[in-house]
Amino acid sequence: MKAYEITNKGGEGALALVDRPKPSPGPGEVLIRVRAASLNYRDLLTIRGRMGAGTKPGLIPLSDGAGEVAEVGSGVTRVRAGDRVAGIFTPGWISGRPRRGVADASLGGGNTDGMLREYALLHESAVVHIPKHFSFEEAATLPCAAVTAWNALVAAGHVAAGETVVVQGTGGVSIFGLQFARMSGARVIATTGSENKMARLRELGAEVINYKTTPDWDKRVMELTDGEGADHILDVGGAGTLAHALQAIRSGGFITVIGLLTGMSGEINPLGILFRAAHVVGIRVGSREMFEDMNRAIESNRMRPVIDRVFQFEEAPAALDYLASGRHFGKICIRV
Repeated sequence: MKAYEITNKGGEGALALVDRPKPSPGPGEVLIRVRAASLNYRDLLTIRGRMGAGTKPGLIPLSDGAGEVAEVGSGVTRVRAGDRVAGIFTPGWISGRPRRGVADASLGGGNTDGMLREYALLHESAVVHIPKHFSFEEAATLPCAAVTAWNALVAAGHVAAGETVVVQGTGGVSIFGLQFARMSGARVIATTGSENKMARLRELGAEVINYKTTPDWDKRVMELTDGEGADHILDVGGAGTLAHALQAIRSGGFITVIGLLTGMSGEINPLGILFRAAHVVGIRVGSREMFEDMNRAIESNRMRPVIDRVFQFEEAPAALDYLASGRHFGKICIRV
């Protein structure tokens, strides 16, 4: 089978297309014929060697992929050959709270091969059926970004109709957060630095703040909420945005810390958390149970993900460069 491996060619991580033996499922295992994969910012960091030490040589990257079950091993009962499935981001996290160390064994990172290949071998407990009205490309967008947004807003945040949700930027998590918030009857305020993307955000039902022309976007959020602040803020920026989020959250509101797009170091005054009685929660994607709950809601609402562009399998390096450019709106997919 064809697969991409991470190589250190040129001093910075890159992708190399290689031939590997097609795996065979053992007891309890499922062989998936991968039909599509999608990219996340975490994949870019992993491939380019910016996630720290611990990535095995020749790792197959990408956490997100979908396809059909090609073969099943003995004892498999959750799926059968021909079923349309996706792998879950963290194979060991089925429900409840994640055990220590479980989140480190996620697909496409550390020592666990990901989905940028023609065939993927997973335990039956690590796959879910995909929404019936989805294409494989649409289903491939779900395991990381969609489940993260669902966990932040629904599983952890318990978003309710009439509440105000702030999302940052136009990446996968933020767009899914916008869609889930609107699906729940919430008001959405989105930030972006691109005038070209503002119209598209409005089409999805968001009010928009340009953080380049309004760098103190937290003050604008307060104005738009009559001084109350937002009920939920999905913070994908990290060090460069969290201080603003603490100024824009209402008393008792939820800030879910999801990404590190603006860096990993910075100072946060804990008084902002204390005086706002804010709930600041770190989100590391979510469990299989959350994935399945989310898929039921997606099917009931006939929701569809926002896909910016689909690349062919041989164009995977170009897809990675496109992600790095930041020009995308929503998800970037690779057809396998």
